[in-house]
Amino acid sequence: MYLSITNQDRLPSHDLSEGDSNQSFFHRQWDSDQINAETRHWLAGDEQYFLRQTLSTPCLNVLESGQGSTLTDIQGRDYLDFHGNNVHQVGFGNPAVIAAIIEQLKTLSFCPRRYTNIPAISLARKIASLAPGNLNKVLFAPGGTTAVGMAMKLARVATGRFKTISMWGAFHGASLDTISNSGESLFRTNIGPLLPGTEHVPPADPYHCLWDRNGQCETCGLKCAGYVEYVLDKEKDISAVIAEPIRSTSVNSPPAGYWKEIRRACDRYGALLIFDETAIGLGRTGRMFAAELYDVEPDILILGKGLGGGIFPLAAIIAREDLDIAAETALGHYTHEKNPVACAAGLAAIDFIESEELVAHAEKLGRYALDRLHALMTTHPLIGDVRGQGLLFGAELVQNRNSKIPAEMEADQVMYACLKRGLSFKVSQGNFLTLTPPLTVLRSELDQAIDTLDATLSEAENEAGQE
Repeated sequence: MYLSITNQDRLPSHDLSEGDSNQSFFHRQWDSDQINAETRHWLAGDEQYFLRQTLSTPCLNVLESGQGSTLTDIQGRDYLDFHGNNVHQVGFGNPAVIAAIIEQLKTLSFCPRRYTNIPAISLARKIASLAPGNLNKVLFAPGGTTAVGMAMKLARVATGRFKTISMWGAFHGASLDTISNSGESLFRTNIGPLLPGTEHVPPADPYHCLWDRNGQCETCGLKCAGYVEYVLDKEKDISAVIAEPIRSTSVNSPPAGYWKEIRRACDRYGALLIFDETAIGLGRTGRMFAAELYDVEPDILILGKGLGGGIFPLAAIIAREDLDIAAETALGHYTHEKNPVACAAGLAAIDFIESEELVAHAEKLGRYALDRLHALMTTHPLIGDVRGQGLLFGAELVQNRNSKIPAEMEADQVMYACLKRGLSFKVSQGNFLTLTPPLTVLRSELDQAIDTLDATLSEAENEAGQE
């Protein structure tokens, strides 16, 4: 199988920064070996009626149901889902969330603008009570991208400035304003002009450090943070630094002290600090909010994805009380900004996270997962690095640990081999295996997933040795 791959098959079909390739050799092989006539019929229908776009088409499979950690396709095959687009904190089809939705549908299914409703107020109050520090003013939106846009607007109103600093390689959404802040060429190339004033800096990435090739963060003096301050000083009129506290797809966690330095620099130059926790908030990192890991309070924090209980699209910004200064400005003004059914789902999801102690569960199982992945490193030379925080973890595959050359084809091979064995996850940056199970995941399911990785890594290494 491996020896039949041509040189052309080795080339990525698109920029792999955000997701895995869906037009690779291993995808075509999956389609040939694993997809039956009925599934092929529905995939053809998807191709016929939906506009095609990279990452989303051609589709991989057709799903029929989901429960807990498991997705089931229409051929009756089950997959442990360690991907879930990070919406499945409380698992798929959570009974408590579904019950709250059904109950709310009996009374108020939609709330027209100019009115409010009790589920929306209750959810806002709950979020404000949980958020760190003085973050106690909330505004809802239909999705994370729109929430990022609202945060950018509020920063402009608060500072009288329009420029921003964000990180190369970051993702903050796929709309025109948010791809301007994002730093991935996949979304930015050939789609401009983008918003003016969206400055970018290198991310804090100890494994691929631009400042010290050996990643000696403890001795470099946080040059990565110093560069952000350098840009703040040279520009003088930045409205906000917007960033993911931890890069969600490649699990890049900054070195100790990084965010404290950025917080200090923002305060010095009058810029706001916006943490985009769309994909990592609500317990995934072993804290309710990732900001808590760094003992840093942002001026605005963004939530999304899991906020809707894995069912409804729902996001929010949480701002400092003194930033409630835009009463005459339409920060969001979205039709479904206070949707009572979505808010009932969100409230039920947070209640479930708390009642089942899922934040502590994520921290405990996350440590266990990292221990197991580090053990795999000792037997699999393909693994160049293991990174994680809570139930956000993964492994970077490299051709050589010294050169750190990405093992993109091997990562793609491992992903599809895992799918055949019933494990789904995401490949990011072309070679990082990103695993984000629901916070309800069992230790036995975690063991099953890592055992599957172990077996498929061995296959990839053995076949590579036969070339």
